[in-house]
Amino acid sequence: MFETIKQHRNTFLAAGAITIAAVLGIYWLDLFGPADAQSRKKSPADVPAMKPGTTASFGPLKQIDAGVLNVGYAEAGPADGPVVILLHGWPYDIHSYVEVAPLLASKGYRVIVPHLRGHGTTRFLSSETFRNGQQSAVAVDTIALMDALKIKKATIAGFDWGARTANILAALWPERCKAIVSVSGYLIGSPEANKMPLPPQAELAWWYQYYFATERGREGYDKNRRDFAKLIWQTASPKWDFSDVTFDRTAGSLNNPDHVAIVIHNYRWRLGLADGERQYDDLEKRLANGPVITVPTITLEGDANGAPHPDDTSYRKKFSGKYAHQIIKGGIGHNLPQEAPQAFAKAVIEVHGY
Repeated sequence: MFETIKQHRNTFLAAGAITIAAVLGIYWLDLFGPADAQSRKKSPADVPAMKPGTTASFGPLKQIDAGVLNVGYAEAGPADGPVVILLHGWPYDIHSYVEVAPLLASKGYRVIVPHLRGHGTTRFLSSETFRNGQQSAVAVDTIALMDALKIKKATIAGFDWGARTANILAALWPERCKAIVSVSGYLIGSPEANKMPLPPQAELAWWYQYYFATERGREGYDKNRRDFAKLIWQTASPKWDFSDVTFDRTAGSLNNPDHVAIVIHNYRWRLGLADGERQYDDLEKRLANGPVITVPTITLEGDANGAPHPDDTSYRKKFSGKYAHQIIKGGIGHNLPQEAPQAFAKAVIEVHGY
């Protein structure tokens, strides 16, 4: 059961914004210059306390050609700081990290927050490129981004699609990962593993992937992206009282011209209803074996996660390096970095020090 649950997960990334430099001592790379040397020496316990939803916005994004994409991304912190890459999921965008990024930047980290393929300002370089949402393709995008930015190694942190991608990067390219933070643990899977049926109640939680398997579902999602996303947010984070402003910031990212194609292919591929690209076959074969992750890892779970997720005891043995699991309390749901930004930032700083 959990092998299938590991593979199926999505719902999320919300909106938020970025805090004023005077409040948290944040120094945006493009606006205020690097953080001071003292800030780099602070411990995770020194992460400033803050109330989620109190910040403004990321400001102008950057764009760079990387692999098959022109990637839109936010960047914060000193250019020479240790790199942290924050990866979002569906149906969310980079604003899930709008409060995490400045917290990390204030500690001297160089923070990169990219829009995944099919989201926000990220675009395909060619109209001929297949709009592929399979797991290994999204991971290859991140390696291509690191290469384009000349980043040899980074701490990778994510949830939902982003957590799965962090898992894959650590499993297949451990030399590029200093450490990872993964919400809901080990999420690598395969279409073959997903052939195993779940009990009815568990299947119900995945209603949307069956909806997406139909042409009616594809058309319905295309016509109702905003309402669909809001429903997922509400069910995945039942105790999160997000505002219209917070939701609207992210909802705009779902208007990406490739968004529907990527989302539909992702879920159909998971169920074995859509083929992937041959160039990723070798990577998928390795992932189908459930590779053990050797890099330092912290897994996180919210105490009110309304999305399907496995118990941590089911994946603990998948992490052979230094490891810790943390339950984040306070009614925290699926979009953990936006609902509990301080806790998420602390985990990133802690695992970076492993």
